[in-house]
Amino acid sequence: MHRYRYRCTVCRTTSPVVLDPDDLEAEGTAHRQGVHGGHIPDDEIAGQIDRLGRWYAALSPLAALHARIADGLSDLRDEKTMGHYWWASAGAALLIGGTAALTLLLVSAAL
Repeated sequence: MHRYRYRCTVCRTTSPVVLDPDDLEAEGTAHRQGVHGGHIPDDEIAGQIDRLGRWYAALSPLAALHARIADGLSDLRDEKTMGHYWWASAGAALLIGGTAALTLLLVSAAL
């Protein structure tokens, strides 16, 4: 399940987490109409977040991969909560480390 959040850097406000992109668009539109008279604030941010509330776009590629895997594993148990379960975070780290080790092993065997 994907989670989204709208952030206005002018007002320094962040919307609650929404689960649908249409709700995200409605959240941003309502804020712009109500507070800014329909104008679009500079540097506003709207996008997908992980279960810890971090923007995927702001994460490094490795951290984003870990967050997506941990989010997917955590969603197996409970889709609507925030935060990673410890076993989901550990499982994501093991999966990434195991894949890296297997790739290294295959490359060294091919050479």
